[in-house]
Amino acid sequence: MGTFHSTDSLMSGSLFVKPPCFCTVSVFQGLCILLLYTSPLCCFANFSQAKELVYKIKEGLPSGTLIGSMGSDLHLDLSLDPHVLFNLPQKMPSDQYVTLNSTTGQLFTSGNEIDRETLCPDSSEYNQGCQYFQLVKVKILVEDVNDNRPRFPTGEIRVSVPENTQVNARFAVEQSATDPDLGFHGVQTYWLVNDFGVFTLDVEENEGGELTPFLIVTDELDRERREEYVTDIIAEDGGLPPLLGTATLRIIITDVNDNCPQFTESQVNVTLCGNTTKGEHLSRLHAFDPDQGANAVISYAYSDRVPREARALFHLDRITGVIKLAGQINTATGKFYKLTVLANGPGCVPAVATVTVHVIRVASGPPVITPRYIAAEKDGVVTMKESEPPFSPIAFFTVSNTDQRGQGTECLLEGSGPFRLTPYKLLKNEYLLETTEPLDHEQRQDYELTVVLRNPRGLAIKTFVKILVLDENDNAPVFKQSLYEVSVEENNPPNSFLTQLQATDQDSEARGEVIYTLGSDAPSIFLLERLTGVLTVSTSLDREEKQTYRFMVRAVDRGTPRRESIATVVITVLDRNDNSPRFINKDFTFFVPENFPGFGEIGVLSVTDADAGENGWVALSIVNGSDIFVIDAGAQQGTYYLWIEAVDGGEPSLSCLTVVTVLLLDVNDNPPVVLFPQSNQSYMLVLPSTLPGTSITEVYAVDKDTGMNAVIAYSIIKRKGGEPGSFDIDPDTGNITLKRELSDRGLYSLLVKVSDHGQPEPLHSTVLVNLFVNETVSNESYIQSLLTGEEAEIQMEEKQWYVGKLTERPSREDLFPCQPLLIALSVTCLGLFCIVVTLTAYICCKKLKKWRKCQMKRLEVEMPLKVNGDDADRKRTEISNI
Repeated sequence: MGTFHSTDSLMSGSLFVKPPCFCTVSVFQGLCILLLYTSPLCCFANFSQAKELVYKIKEGLPSGTLIGSMGSDLHLDLSLDPHVLFNLPQKMPSDQYVTLNSTTGQLFTSGNEIDRETLCPDSSEYNQGCQYFQLVKVKILVEDVNDNRPRFPTGEIRVSVPENTQVNARFAVEQSATDPDLGFHGVQTYWLVNDFGVFTLDVEENEGGELTPFLIVTDELDRERREEYVTDIIAEDGGLPPLLGTATLRIIITDVNDNCPQFTESQVNVTLCGNTTKGEHLSRLHAFDPDQGANAVISYAYSDRVPREARALFHLDRITGVIKLAGQINTATGKFYKLTVLANGPGCVPAVATVTVHVIRVASGPPVITPRYIAAEKDGVVTMKESEPPFSPIAFFTVSNTDQRGQGTECLLEGSGPFRLTPYKLLKNEYLLETTEPLDHEQRQDYELTVVLRNPRGLAIKTFVKILVLDENDNAPVFKQSLYEVSVEENNPPNSFLTQLQATDQDSEARGEVIYTLGSDAPSIFLLERLTGVLTVSTSLDREEKQTYRFMVRAVDRGTPRRESIATVVITVLDRNDNSPRFINKDFTFFVPENFPGFGEIGVLSVTDADAGENGWVALSIVNGSDIFVIDAGAQQGTYYLWIEAVDGGEPSLSCLTVVTVLLLDVNDNPPVVLFPQSNQSYMLVLPSTLPGTSITEVYAVDKDTGMNAVIAYSIIKRKGGEPGSFDIDPDTGNITLKRELSDRGLYSLLVKVSDHGQPEPLHSTVLVNLFVNETVSNESYIQSLLTGEEAEIQMEEKQWYVGKLTERPSREDLFPCQPLLIALSVTCLGLFCIVVTLTAYICCKKLKKWRKCQMKRLEVEMPLKVNGDDADRKRTEISNI
C-alpha cells in the first residue's frame, strides 16, 4: 500500500506526474497516483521541484472519510483540456486502503480499515525511486488511538522462589506485557490481583524505557505448608479509560533440604511358608520426606546389625524399599528373622524400621497364585481413576501347582468394595479381578483385597491387593448459601468487614481448594480475599449516593478443567442521620415595597435533606428576626435580617441556618418639603446696584423618600412684578441669581416649583420667593400689604387656570340628561356603603388595636437642614418674616 514509518505513525506513498506521451513510472510498493497531461511543458512547468503533501488521519476511520483533495492542495488547474486525471494502480481489494476521485484528486478511505499497528510494524523506511519524473510525496499520518490492550507473551507466567528466600528479595518477571500502541497508550504499570500477604509487585524502567515487573517477597515462605501461589498479574496502559491485559502468575516455591525421612510404619511383621519360591514379594517399607527433588531422595539399607545370612536371603531394594525372598527356604522347621532397615536422606540421621520374618513349617508344596496386572500397578499397589466405568479389569490371577483335575481347589476374593473375582472363560486356572460399580474417591479412597486360594487339604494361599482410587475434578465448589444478604450502615470505616463467603469442594488436594473471586458486575470498591472468602469494602459507603449493591461472586477450584459455582451478594446500605438540611441557596434576598400589608407572602424558602424517613423530615423556625406589621422605608430601617433554622427529625437531629435579607423598596409617597424660604410672606431686600450674575438667594427643600424619589428639581413657573427674566434659578441646587440689571424698583415675586423624580408620577410643592428691589426698606407695612395681595393674586390665578381647563370640557347636563334620577340612586348607594364601611371599620379597629401592640414602632427620621454658613448669616440679616 505504500511506505510506512511506525515511529511517527506515518503512512506515505509517492505521487508521480508525467506527460502521457513519453513519461514512465517506477514505484516500489508505493501508493502510485498518475496525473496525466498532454503537454510535456505543462508537466515540467508545474513540477519543477518535488512537492510533498502530508495528510494526518486517525486509524479506524469508516469507509468514505475524506483524507484530502490533492488537486486543490497542489494548486493544479483542473480546467485544462485535456483534463487532469488522477489514477491509482490496480491492487487486490484487501490491499486497497484508499480510493481516489479521478477528476478532482480527492482521496478517501476505502472499505478496508486502516490499522496503524498492522501497517506500521517497525520503524524502517523504504526510499521511492523514479526516472524522468518529478516526484510528489503523499503522506498520510495515522494518529495512534488506544485500541490495543496490553498482551502477555503467554497465558501463564511461572516464577520460582526458594522457600528460604529472605524478605524483600526481588525476582524479575521476564515475560512482561507488550502493547502495540505508542507513548502514553503503551504499558504504564503492573499490579497483582491477590498478593496473599507475602508478595508485592514493583515496576522498574530500563534505559530503553521498557517496564519490567519485579516480584518482591514480603514474608517468610514454607514449601511444605504451601508449594505454590496462583494469582493474576495485570498490565495497565495509560489510555482514558485504561485497557488491561491479564495473565496467570504461578509462583512456585522451590524446595530446600529442611526435612528428614520418616517411616510410615516402624514395625512390620511378615509370615511365609518354608517352601516359598524364590523372588516372592514379602513386604514394602515406605518412608517419606516432605522435601522435593534431590532433597527428598530416600535410600534404604540394612543396619550393620543384620547378619550376612539374612542379607543374602532377604533382598532389600535400596530405591523402592521392597523386600523379596532371594534364596530358597526348604526346611522342615520354622525360623525367625529380625531385619533392621534404615532410611537415609541427604544430610539427615537415618530413620529406623524393624521387619520381623516368621518362617512356617510346611509338609508339601502348596498351590501358587501369580497376579498379572492390567491396571497401573507399582509394588503391589493398583491405582485407578474414579472416572473408570463399571467392569473395568484390574488383574488376572493364574493358579498353578494343583493336581491335574484341580478338584477341590477354590479361588475366592475377601474384602469389601465394588469388586469381583470370576473364572476367566477362555483360559483354565485364570481368574479376572474387575470392578462392579463406578468408584468414587469422595466416598472411599482405598480398598484392601485378599485373593485366597485353598487346596483340598485346607491349605490357604493369600495374595494381598491394595487399590488406590485417584481423585479427579468431578465436583464443583458448593456455596453454603446461594444468596448472601448483608446490611451495613453508611459512613463505615474503610476496609470494613462485610461477610465471609463459604464454599466446599469434595475433591482432594488442589482440586478441592477453593478460590473466591468477584463477578464482573462487582464494583471496584469491594474486595474479596481469594483464599478465605472474606468480603470487605475499601471505602465509606453513602446511602444517598447508592442504597443497594448487587453482584455475583464465584467459587473456583484448582482442578483441570476448573469447576466453579456462583452466588449472589446483596448489600443494603442503612441510612444514618449524616446529612443536615440544606437550603437551596446560601442566603435569600427578598424585595418588599414599603407600606406592605401584614401577613403577606414575600418569598419561598427551598430546603432539602438527602436522608430518608424521619431523618429527612425538616421543620423551619425563625431564630432571630423582627415582627413587621407595615414596612415604611421612610420611617423604619431599610434592611431586615432574619435567621431561619431548618431542623430534621433524626436522632440526634441536625440543622442548618440561612439568612434572609429583606430589602425595603421606597415608594414615592412624600412630596418635597420646602425648608427655605420659610413662608410665602418672606422677602429679601435686593439693591438696585446689584450686578448681574450675583447669587441672590436659594430655595432649599428636602424629600423623605430615597433614591430617585428624593432627587429634587427646581423651576420658576410664574413671575410677578418687575422686568421679565430678571432672575433665574439653578434646577439642581435651587440657587437664584440675577440675570440683568435692575432698573425698576418694587416687589418681584417668583413662584418656584419644587418637584422630585419619583415614578410613576413625580410629586411637587410650590413656594413664593419675594424680592424687594430698593435702596432701603422704608415702610414694612406697605411691603406686607403688597406681599399679601401678591400671594392672593397668584393663588387666584392658579385656581382660575384649573377652572379654565375644566370649563373647556362638556357640561354634566349634556352628558347626563337624567341627572336627578342618577343623583337619587347615588345617594342611596352611598348611604348603604357608609353603613357597611362603618361596621367593618369598627370590627377591624378592635382587632387592629390589639395586633398593633406586637408591631415595631416607627422611627421618626429627621432630615437636617442644609445650611451654608455665609448664606445662612446673610439670610438671617436680609429676610424678615412679616
